[in-house]
Amino acid sequence: MSQLAARELRKEFHYVLQIGNGDAKVLRTYHQLLSQGAASFAQDYYNFLFDNPATADVLYAYERNGGNIGDLVRSQLQQMLQLLNVEHDDGVTEVGQRHFCIGVKPVWVMGAYRLYLNHLHTLIHSLPEIEPDDRKSLESALIKRVFLDMGLMLQGYWDSLRTQAEASRDKSQTAYEYVEDLLGNIPLILWSYDVRRHELLYSSPALRELCAADNQDPIPCFDRIHADDREKVGAAWQLAMDGETAEVQARVNLLGEQERWCSLRFTPAHSGRRRVQRVDGLIEDITETHNALDVLEHQATTDELTGLANRTLWYDRVNQALSSSRREEGREVVLMLLDLDHFKMINDELGHLVGDDVLRQVAARLRAALRDSDTLARLGGDEFAILMPAVPSGERAGERVAAKVLSCFEHPFHCGDRELFLNASVGIAVYPEHGDDVNELLGHADVAMYRAKRSDGHYSFYDADGQTDNARQLRFSGQLRHALDRNEFELHYQPKVGMQDKQVCGVEALLRWQHPQQGLVKPAHFLPIAEQIGLMAPITSWVLVTALRQCKTWRDAGIHMPVSVNVSGRSFQNPRLVERIQWALEQAGVDGDCLEIEITEDTLMGDLGRGAEILAHLHGLGVGVAVDDFGTGYSSLSYLKRLPINTLKIDKSFLADMAQGGNDAIIVRSIIDLGHNLGFRVVAEGVEDAQAWDMLTQLGCDAVQGYHISRPLPDAKFTDWLRASPWELNA
Repeated sequence: MSQLAARELRKEFHYVLQIGNGDAKVLRTYHQLLSQGAASFAQDYYNFLFDNPATADVLYAYERNGGNIGDLVRSQLQQMLQLLNVEHDDGVTEVGQRHFCIGVKPVWVMGAYRLYLNHLHTLIHSLPEIEPDDRKSLESALIKRVFLDMGLMLQGYWDSLRTQAEASRDKSQTAYEYVEDLLGNIPLILWSYDVRRHELLYSSPALRELCAADNQDPIPCFDRIHADDREKVGAAWQLAMDGETAEVQARVNLLGEQERWCSLRFTPAHSGRRRVQRVDGLIEDITETHNALDVLEHQATTDELTGLANRTLWYDRVNQALSSSRREEGREVVLMLLDLDHFKMINDELGHLVGDDVLRQVAARLRAALRDSDTLARLGGDEFAILMPAVPSGERAGERVAAKVLSCFEHPFHCGDRELFLNASVGIAVYPEHGDDVNELLGHADVAMYRAKRSDGHYSFYDADGQTDNARQLRFSGQLRHALDRNEFELHYQPKVGMQDKQVCGVEALLRWQHPQQGLVKPAHFLPIAEQIGLMAPITSWVLVTALRQCKTWRDAGIHMPVSVNVSGRSFQNPRLVERIQWALEQAGVDGDCLEIEITEDTLMGDLGRGAEILAHLHGLGVGVAVDDFGTGYSSLSYLKRLPINTLKIDKSFLADMAQGGNDAIIVRSIIDLGHNLGFRVVAEGVEDAQAWDMLTQLGCDAVQGYHISRPLPDAKFTDWLRASPWELNA
């Protein structure tokens, strides 16, 4: 081709593709950045060529015929990298002629263009140096460059084809088939639509196979899109018509294929007046990626051990069932909690592999006993949950299903050569009789389950009248749930005083509920219900942040003393406890040495391995740990001395009769001596009078708290007490 003809050809392509100064400008702006990023494409390109058997065969055949694979691949790679060069137009038609002449099939060439275009797309949307407003125009400019390069290369094929046709019609036909192969093997569906003239500027062979030859629709294959997805595809196209690049996923019935998931991307091209002149469309098959995401979603909502629904999916199903029943009068919802009796013995005596096998067998039996419309889930450990939606009578349905569930345990479970007999306890709560939301119903089912476990009744419905007086008084669990939002909780503070220096050495934060009708409610009356309905985590977080912020206020005023917070057994078992404490320290703007966590002996010894791990994390944060009510539970001294514990707190029950001597005085002395021998600080709580103070001083106790020092006080009154206190402050 002459230079004049080449210039005219390039000019024509620039006009058809609407390649303008804006494209050149944005390419020049990011040329160096994309060139650096594109350089890493070389390895991907080589892998693409040689991992594909068909491509590799082409290359090896070329080498057997005397060609140099390295030179060929490098020249093609260089040709693609030159796409980023605005001034690069020369020689592309010659590349097409050379490929034609040496017999290179176009399949791998076009596959490489697709790979390179995807690579550039990833760079454009991941490099922080590219301005967000430039990403659309940069991608559009690159697509034009790809079309230009493909067009010029195709022109090279056509030139060779015409030359070949003059010598031989058969050779001309072969060249034409090569060109068709080139266009027909593009793995993407491409088209370009002229907005002003309402006609297609370009359609790829794959698109032409899908649609009629005279099809001029903006989205030519729209009728092949799933009916349920057409509305969102149309909305995405309208975004492109309004000047925004849009991408949407939809199901498309591709030619000769079953329905596939595809990504449809619409990229607008603007005129100098920012009017949309053209929209370039691209359809890419993403079925494999979409299916992989489905697998991940399944894993996120499925219990890995049993294949049942997990807690997340079960909660979602319960909320859906409750919403449906609220709309449909006369329909009740049944929630059942099932716990295996003494399952821990199986894990401890036979090992977790046997325990896991038993859980899988239990899951299989329960699944077979339930309706398809019921949802069976494993919430964790040996706890299972059942949801029965939309039943006319929750009581009858609950009794019927509970009997079927318990019948699953009439026969032994076989694990190898072992026969294991198990029992289960079932608690049942019914909407709307026993609660209005999932947390309340689940809490009441939990209460019923433990009643069944205590009474050996195997299953039990929640019975509000069967609760203690306090529990009956606090049936308004909905009010408890809103107490945080309504600022009804408050902290009272009780000081600790060192017995040697008479200084206030710390303060314990004690939670109170200022109930609008009941007045001041102590935690013993409402925390058990809070645990049942799943409110301990937010309440614990509120206590931590509030207490630490008050500690920060005191420190800013020159008063240095750590604040102690009680952590319940369930809160201590929460896997996010350490994260929650670290968050509270950050929220309050204080270090870990401002906080001491108090836990009971029984809580600590319930799971020593997990407990030791939590204490190690707290120690790393600088948070102190006190064992509360020491002497009332059972603890292993061999473990205590290895744990990062700072303080033992003597339970106040030992102080009541200490003055009369006897066993209590001996126990108190033993605890103090034991604590000191283990390197712990010893604090006595419940010190009511000077006599107890004097005796504890003689026994060598380190610090005390109790009414002899001060009763628990709200923050403002406690601050006043500090100022007027006869005890010294640690400034």
